[in-house]
Amino acid sequence: MWALVLIIGLALAFFVWPKLRLYYVLNRPFPSEYRRILRKNVPGYIAMPTHLQMQLKRRIRVFLSEKTFVGCGGFEVNDEVRLTIAGKACLLLLNREIAVFPRLSQILVYPGAFIAPRQHTELGGVVTHTNQTLSGESWSDGRVILAWDQVANNPHWDELGQDVVIHEFAHQLDSEDGSVNGAPILNSREAYRLWSEVMAKEYAALLEATERNQPYLIDRYGATNPGEFFAVTSEAFFKKAHALAEKHPRLFELLRSYYQVDPREWQ
Repeated sequence: MWALVLIIGLALAFFVWPKLRLYYVLNRPFPSEYRRILRKNVPGYIAMPTHLQMQLKRRIRVFLSEKTFVGCGGFEVNDEVRLTIAGKACLLLLNREIAVFPRLSQILVYPGAFIAPRQHTELGGVVTHTNQTLSGESWSDGRVILAWDQVANNPHWDELGQDVVIHEFAHQLDSEDGSVNGAPILNSREAYRLWSEVMAKEYAALLEATERNQPYLIDRYGATNPGEFFAVTSEAFFKKAHALAEKHPRLFELLRSYYQVDPREWQ
């Protein structure tokens, strides 16, 4: 008898409780202060169609209920920090029936740029240790690290079409299949073939422009490797949609198909 009760209890815990919790999360009120923060710090939110605003708020609710924010270097995390990061990250999930960054558990937030140790193995096996100053980093162990002064509404980065949250969370999408190689999870073999074709051509064009020191719409940091190229082009897609569509139409259409939105509608 007790064994049966235990089995039923475990079944409720594993199958019923998560659904009840999700229902509670999705149906909690969205405070007016949260909406104010989104209008202030998430570019395009005000001009978004109502159905996308509602979607974004649902995704944000789940994000905030599942992820832990940790302040580092004396930084204090508040609602503005949480809402701004969650809002920008969840732009990447609109119109798509996918989990909310399932491999991610923690966001570490520094007040400004942080130092990350690096180890390099040179020819001959010599190992060197260096420090690198960063504004964001996505780790494969379920963590994203961000510098708040680069996350907050920053006119300089807006002008350049850069967004560290979009960049690092594009890396999270890229890593969901276990590797960061510039190809996120797609839904068919043909989708992978087209992705490889378009991305390879665009990546080669960026490499050539970088070598020749030519002006280019896409941030040259994308020439580092295909993983960085996907993150950088995701920034351009969400921040400079009109220019990207005009100058790189195949790349824009590829990203529009993947992200299932057209940011030109709210820019």
